Amino acid sequence: MEIKEFDDVVLKDGRTAGIVEVLDSTHFLADVGDGPSNWENIAIELKDIAWVYNRPNDSK
Repeated sequence: MEIKEFDDVVLKDGRTAGIVEVLDSTHFLADVGDGPSNWENIAIELKDIAWVYNRPNDSK
């Protein structure tokens, strides 16, 4: 599975996350939470991602 910057993904623990930075093909920084007031920036790995549910048309 290829993950791109700004993809919205579902994590295997059920949370949704927005990819904010691709570090390499298996490591990413993502925002999780319901909105800006409680977003948390976390490091995730490809193995933590269940699937991509939204990919912007103009993503890199």
